[in-house]
Amino acid sequence: MNVVAHTSGDVSTHGGGERPPSTGLIPDALPEVQNLVRSENSYTGVSTKNALSGTVLKTIKKTKEDSHWYALRTTYGREKKAYDYLTGKNIEAFLPTLTSVKLIAGKRRTVEESRLPNIFFAYGTEDELKKYVYDNVNLPYLRFYYRHFHEGIRIIKEPLIVPTQQIESLKIICASGAEDIILVPTDTNKFQTGQKVRIIHGRFKGVVGQVARFCGQQRVAVIIDGMLTIATAYIPSAFLSPID
Repeated sequence: MNVVAHTSGDVSTHGGGERPPSTGLIPDALPEVQNLVRSENSYTGVSTKNALSGTVLKTIKKTKEDSHWYALRTTYGREKKAYDYLTGKNIEAFLPTLTSVKLIAGKRRTVEESRLPNIFFAYGTEDELKKYVYDNVNLPYLRFYYRHFHEGIRIIKEPLIVPTQQIESLKIICASGAEDIILVPTDTNKFQTGQKVRIIHGRFKGVVGQVARFCGQQRVAVIIDGMLTIATAYIPSAFLSPID
């Protein structure tokens, strides 16, 4: 399935992003703060406050290292509702959107729609996000987007983690306003992928992906494993810097 955007792009982000269609995906089934006690003048010469502070710092560092961008999916086009709920709980999230002008009841209106219906991304640890994915009271329509792989004869599934670099590239592409962005499922082998590159000039500056050809034009494709490929509009070779 090819989806070509012909209108200016926008994006909803939370917690530090730029303001920058369903993709035939199959739904998956749903499957403390501690009070610190201050103790001073101990015989060790080290206060409990300082010792616990070190423990807390290690915990924070470990939590940060375990945090990733996860792909989330919803049912019935409720990704914006789930996005708003998570950001309202101070969860960093990214919802790619597309702004277009439509004729509604005889009047031209600007409409914001999701670029990836039923899909958005959230940042955190898996355990942190499970609290929302498994919240059948407030978010019964929210799921992880799973990747599937074989382990012997068994099929294993796990929540899909999207590298931060790909999220940042996706933000740049969506915010570019380009009219010739192409979106295809990853398993549709229409791109001739090649050298990994970084775009160093133009409205797609900062995007990291692979050189690809589609519709006879050179582009840079960001391939989100097991999910989709999104490609820029035409990119001249002079705008590309190879990455080893």
